[in-house]
Amino acid sequence: MSLSPLVSPRLAAIGVTLLLSLAAVPSASAATAPAATAEEQRLDRAAPQEILRSSGFDTVAPKFARALERAHSYAEAKRVVVRQGEALWRRAVDRAQGRGPAGELSRDDDRPLYWARLGMTRELRQWEPARFKMSEARQGLLIRALEDASRGHDSISYPKKDAAGHRLKRILVTGFDPFTLDRDVRISNPSGATALALDGTVIETADGPARVETAVFPVRWDDFAEGTVERTLRAHLPRVDLFTTISQGRAGRFDIERTNGAWRGGFPDNENLSRTETVPVADPASQPQWTSTTLPYKEIVGAQTGRFPVYDNTSVTEIPAGQSAPVVRPDGPTAGSTAREGGGGNYLSNEIAYRATLLRDRLGLHDRLPGGHVHTPILQFGAGNTDPATGKITDPEFVRNRLDIIAQVRQILTTAMDARR
Repeated sequence: MSLSPLVSPRLAAIGVTLLLSLAAVPSASAATAPAATAEEQRLDRAAPQEILRSSGFDTVAPKFARALERAHSYAEAKRVVVRQGEALWRRAVDRAQGRGPAGELSRDDDRPLYWARLGMTRELRQWEPARFKMSEARQGLLIRALEDASRGHDSISYPKKDAAGHRLKRILVTGFDPFTLDRDVRISNPSGATALALDGTVIETADGPARVETAVFPVRWDDFAEGTVERTLRAHLPRVDLFTTISQGRAGRFDIERTNGAWRGGFPDNENLSRTETVPVADPASQPQWTSTTLPYKEIVGAQTGRFPVYDNTSVTEIPAGQSAPVVRPDGPTAGSTAREGGGGNYLSNEIAYRATLLRDRLGLHDRLPGGHVHTPILQFGAGNTDPATGKITDPEFVRNRLDIIAQVRQILTTAMDARR
């Protein structure tokens, strides 16, 4: 895979993925089974089951199902959902940071969290309470509460000082779930792994210690349209010193995306759904076609942050003012143009960057808050382990690449904070 669909999916890649997606659509007989989403249906494949067993996270969904059965009311069910969703997030963070049992998989692996969460949502979707009636709307609220709690959305918190009494700077980082799972269900996402590795940690900067808080987002168009990014970030952006959304991008390189575009390009998400439209946001009448990074990209690109090269990516695809055909602009958009791809393409990585930086600007923070999007290298399996049909769920090169990406993101954050002085 030479270029991730989170950057700029090409027609051939889209065709392959669409064919794979169509092959994964359940049959008419399967449609009569208890409700399960396209994501949840992948749980029963061999690789997800092995990931769960190898990490010890195979007990999460059964334990959750038993707790639901003991709920006597909707209010009790919600407490179970939130408590166990938060526990899953804490367990995944603890595992990534060397606390508690790890199982056979390396601790830096983000996939146990992803598959365990889907096990929980499937249990919740199929649960029929014996002691009370629950409407479809209330079930939807419980699923959303579970998603938020198990993704770290509800646990972002910054103490004012560290244990030594030093004032803490504040950094906010987001990552993503694995995606393109019908192409290779073994896939991991280094941005999600980075979020787990960094959540609640402190990095030393030239201006003192800085606390990092993180959250992980789904690769689903509809969740973004429903405002999950804005709900999660709105209260925190005015109080942080730096933020960056992170996703997996091109092979062998990091990119600091200079410009984000207001366009959805239609590449299928984890539910095999496509959306081709202007990014739907509140108050569309004031919606700009483009937003820009305020990260210190020059300093980041010029620093020695790790083994992967880091680029200032200025390219976009636009429809110039008064024209109808899209053109690539290597140096950024022209005045009055219509967005078709930001530097990070027109998939959900571009969209989270667009939404986060638009929120920054609408909160009046453009001139004082460094923020933008970082694309990591694609996380690749080692030679001899690239065939999804015969490959193992992990290998030494796969782990080394992920660890190096996590370490380099940490250094990029340090560099960005140092540049604020």
